Amino acid sequence: MTKITKDMGIMDIVTKYPETLEVFAGYGMGCIGCAAARFENLEAGAKVHGIDVDEMVDAMNKILEKK
Repeated sequence: MTKITKDMGIMDIVTKYPETLEVFAGYGMGCIGCAAARFENLEAGAKVHGIDVDEMVDAMNKILEKK
């Protein structure tokens, strides 16, 4: 099974796994409209927003497991 990791690009995650948008929204990250999302990885984006990236990655991977 493919797993999301904190070093993956934000837009790569959203493009490949659109179901993760609910996790981004739940953490207050409106990543689709953000220019930085095109070049930042998940860890960098989470850090800017003060989010625990490991917790966020776990939440995303749980969604993928349900597929």
